[in-house]
Amino acid sequence: MLKVKCFPVRKKFDEEWREPKIGHQILEKLLIELGFQKAVLPVEYGGAGLNSIVTLFLALMELARGDIGLAVSLGCVFWPQFPLIYGSKNEHILEWLSSLFSDNKPHLGCFAITEPQGGSDIENPRMEGRTIRTIATLDKDEWVINGVKQWPSNSKADFYLTVCTTNPKLGKEGIALIMVPGDSEGITVTEPFHKTGVSADYNATIYFKDVRVPKEFRLAGPGKDADALQLNLILGGLGSAVMSIGAAQNAFEIVTEYTSQRIVAGKPLKEHSIVAGILADMAIKIELARTYTMNIAYMFDHSDTKWSDELLAKARIAKVFSARMATEVTGDAMHLMGSNGYSKDFEIEKLWRGVKESQIWLGGELMSKLDIARYFCNLKQL
Repeated sequence: MLKVKCFPVRKKFDEEWREPKIGHQILEKLLIELGFQKAVLPVEYGGAGLNSIVTLFLALMELARGDIGLAVSLGCVFWPQFPLIYGSKNEHILEWLSSLFSDNKPHLGCFAITEPQGGSDIENPRMEGRTIRTIATLDKDEWVINGVKQWPSNSKADFYLTVCTTNPKLGKEGIALIMVPGDSEGITVTEPFHKTGVSADYNATIYFKDVRVPKEFRLAGPGKDADALQLNLILGGLGSAVMSIGAAQNAFEIVTEYTSQRIVAGKPLKEHSIVAGILADMAIKIELARTYTMNIAYMFDHSDTKWSDELLAKARIAKVFSARMATEVTGDAMHLMGSNGYSKDFEIEKLWRGVKESQIWLGGELMSKLDIARYFCNLKQL
C-alpha cells in the first residue's frame, strides 16, 4: 500500500506545508479504511481494542519508511488515547471519543504539551509540572482553561489531551490532563511553522482562552495525571525511535539499490570493499536500533506499571540511539551517492531532513540523557 500511495507523492508534502492535503488524503485511508482511528479504542466503546505497543509501533515504523511526517500525524491520533488505555479508563472521555469516531470520518488527535516560555521543561519529570503555565480552573462543573501550547503535532485537531496545571505550586499534584474537544469555543490555532521537513505534520501555536469543558474530562486526578504524563513520555520516546528506524530503513534501501547500479572502476559501487564496509555499518546500526527499541516495546507491553523510571530511561535510550543512528545512516547514504544524495530526485535529502527533527523533538538528546543518567547513575541533584 505504501509503495502505491505514499512513495510516489511524498515529494509533494513539502510543497503543501501550509495545508497537507495529499498527506491528509492518505491519512484518511489509514484512519478509516484500515481502521487505525479506532485501533486502540476498547472494544466496548466500538474500537478494535489493540493494546500491543509492539504491533502498533511496527505499523508506524513501516509508515515512516514512506514518510516520517505521516507516521507522526497518525501516531498522534493514538497518543492522546494511550492514557485511557494504559492508565485511567475515564468512561466519560471514552464515550465521547466513541461518539466522535462513530461518524466514520477521519479525526486527528493532539497531545498538547510544550509551551513557549518553558521549552521542554514540561517533558522533564524533575520539574514536576512547576513550569506549566496553561492553567485549568474549576468553575462549578466545568474546567476553564487558559494558556498557550506551541509545536504540538496535529495542532489542528478534533481532540486535544492538554497538559495543564491547577496550580504550579502544587507540583505533580497540580498536573492535570484534560481532554478538550477541537470545536470548543476559545481555541485559536495559528498558521503552521515552516519547518525543515516532516511537512505532513501540522505544527503551530494553540491559544486557549476561557475554554470550557466538563469537569469529567480531566483524565484521572491529582498524582494520577502526572503518572499518565510520564506514560506518554515513555511512548513518545519509543514512537520517535520507531519512526527514525523506518526512515533509516528506507534510506538504506535507496542507497543499496543506487550502489548496485552505479558502476565505478568497472564494477558496482557496493562491490568495492570500502563501500561494502559502510553499508555493513548502516545495516548494523539499523538492526541494533530496531532490536533494542522493540525489546523495550515488548517490555512495556508486559510491565505491570507503565510509567516507571526504568521504562522512561530505556525509552529515552531508544530515542537517542535510533534518532542519532538515522541521522548517521541518511548522512552516510548521502556521501555514497555524491551529488545525487542531495538531489531531490533520489529523496535521501528528504529523509535526512526528517530524521534530524526526530532527534530534536521531545526535549532532544540532552533532556533524554538526563533521564538516562538519573536512572542508571542514580543522580540526585539534576
